[in-house]
Amino acid sequence: MSVAGLSGARAATAAPTLSGEVILTLSGQVGTPETGATTAFDLGMLDSLPQREIVTATPWHEGTPRFSGPTIDSVLEAAQARGAMLIIRALNDYASDMPVEDARTIPVILATRIDGKVISVRDKGPIFVIYPFDQQPELFNEVYFTRSVWQVTAIEVMG
Repeated sequence: MSVAGLSGARAATAAPTLSGEVILTLSGQVGTPETGATTAFDLGMLDSLPQREIVTATPWHEGTPRFSGPTIDSVLEAAQARGAMLIIRALNDYASDMPVEDARTIPVILATRIDGKVISVRDKGPIFVIYPFDQQPELFNEVYFTRSVWQVTAIEVMG
């Protein structure tokens, strides 16, 4: 299994090639059979994808921080992901399942910044899954809190 930046036909239009430190790896049902089953992203590649901002209260922050980053859906598209379930893993090996349907129907983001600043590992970075809790109050519950993984480093796409 090879690790590469974006592969296939979308690589030229979706994001630049890998040039910095890998902060996110997608594995499983990604890419094409010819390119392998792992796609790596650095911060620049994630920044090149369509960005979204969510201002929302969370159980883990004071006030209503402004989170920004690419939607999970755009990351899945860039990695040519196909599947129904995501296993999102953190630095400490915590993992949570997220239905791909969440990414397709809710503007969930892989936040790389809080209030315009890159999220450090100490502040729950490099990537934090953020749901639009204030915009969709029905999401403010334990089901979605467990899917809001912080210190994300890997996503496995399952069938």
